[in-house]
Amino acid sequence: MPQYLFETSWEVCNRVGGIYAVLSTRARQMQSEMPDRIVFFGPDLGDHSDRYFHEDKRLFRSWRQRVNNSPDLPQVRVGRWQVPGQPIAVLVRYDHLWSRKDAIYGWAWEQFGVQSHAAYGDYDDSCLFGYAVGQAMQTLSEQLSQPVIAHTNEWQTGFTVFYLRAFCPSIRTLFTTHATGIGRSIAGNGKPLYDYFTGYHGDQMAEELNMVSKHSVEKQAAHYCHCFTTVSELTARECTQLLDKSPDIVTPNGFEPDFVPQGKDYTRARKDARTALIRVAQTMTGKPIDNPLMLAIAGRLEWKNKGIDVYLQAMEQLAQQTENEVSSCRPIVAFLLIPYLEREIWTRGRVTIISLPYYLPVSQETMQQPTLTTIQKQVLSLLQDKSYYDLLVGMDLTVFPSYYEPWGYTPMESIAFHIPTITTDLAGYGVWAAAHAKTLNQPLSPAHPIRPITVLHRTDSNSQDVVNGIISTVKEFAALTEKQVQQLKRKAEQLSKKTTWEQFFPFYQKAYRIALQKKS
Repeated sequence: MPQYLFETSWEVCNRVGGIYAVLSTRARQMQSEMPDRIVFFGPDLGDHSDRYFHEDKRLFRSWRQRVNNSPDLPQVRVGRWQVPGQPIAVLVRYDHLWSRKDAIYGWAWEQFGVQSHAAYGDYDDSCLFGYAVGQAMQTLSEQLSQPVIAHTNEWQTGFTVFYLRAFCPSIRTLFTTHATGIGRSIAGNGKPLYDYFTGYHGDQMAEELNMVSKHSVEKQAAHYCHCFTTVSELTARECTQLLDKSPDIVTPNGFEPDFVPQGKDYTRARKDARTALIRVAQTMTGKPIDNPLMLAIAGRLEWKNKGIDVYLQAMEQLAQQTENEVSSCRPIVAFLLIPYLEREIWTRGRVTIISLPYYLPVSQETMQQPTLTTIQKQVLSLLQDKSYYDLLVGMDLTVFPSYYEPWGYTPMESIAFHIPTITTDLAGYGVWAAAHAKTLNQPLSPAHPIRPITVLHRTDSNSQDVVNGIISTVKEFAALTEKQVQQLKRKAEQLSKKTTWEQFFPFYQKAYRIALQKKS
């Protein structure tokens, strides 16, 4: 093991996506293995970063003063990431590099073959951030005078790999791609990723999909790092096909149980969540809703990749099937916890679909938006200070029928909170569950085939089969007695213990050894 481990991502102290969940939940396990010898590097985004970061000017005082007094080095702030484990975090600015951008891109082309000429969007910010992090890591490692591994995540930190390989070769580099940019883009653009998978060429598709620069960074970082990893067998296959590089090791994602309330706290949290969600449903529908079966889908606004399309189709078809059922049937409320999705409500028969489009917790800034209606403000006030996890614990069943999902934190989080879930075999977590959790992921009983994790088969062309699978699983769950529901939740709790970071961190330890042992 190295004496120090540096890790960087655009999502350190910056909650924008799934990688935040990966790093923030892994932090406590890393701290237990290497106390305060783990240093996370993230972008300094001012007030946004400060929601998750507490500055401590006692940490690395002399180094911080040195780099902050140099016009050629990035300005940094040092403190603690406000997640379990409270790891050291360094927030890095990169504005000193804007005047050198063209020279840096020319250097990256000459030294590593990175094609920045087609750059657009967030490319400049990401690459300059990655370069600045390399500068920060180099100067800190020189002061520590100890063996260091630098773990970089996703293409946004590819330039950290390039900088360290060129200017600080003593630092061993590890690069993780959590999803190939080309694979995600092929799927997101409606192309059949799986039927013609072996016919796709990454460089060619980058040209077609206008992703040349980002793909170039990702591909070259995979080739130039000392150890290349990815999160699932699904993504490993993508890397081999689309990046022309097979990962050295697969490092599956875990979850930290500290996020899950226990015992009476769990009971209280579930009651509070259900009370808030039922009030939301009643406020939006304008009618009482008694003891609903509550479902949810969550994640980025990617209609096909995240399976939002088949989730809605399933709810609409389920509504048609229940429209004429007697009023004593249990009502169903299906939530969409999708950022940026338009607010909407749709009711038919016994099924109500409600979209709650904000990242939670809801802020005062959100509440003060002038476009909000009175009802919307009432709804948001009911969710004040509630995070996604605060609501997840109140659900009965979650549905994540992904078409493209390298790992799938949402179904794993659901199981961690003892909530049965539906996913697919096109999600890395679904593949893991099917392969490694057969003993624990057993049907409730011969008469009730429902499992804690229902893994539906999905292809490029069987969306109706997936819809049917969702509907049958929801109906099966709705028919369970309360005693059977509790049995299913206990099965989910037992299963979740197999996916903690304590179980999965040894894969990372092996990756560190690979990086340290590589000769060049």
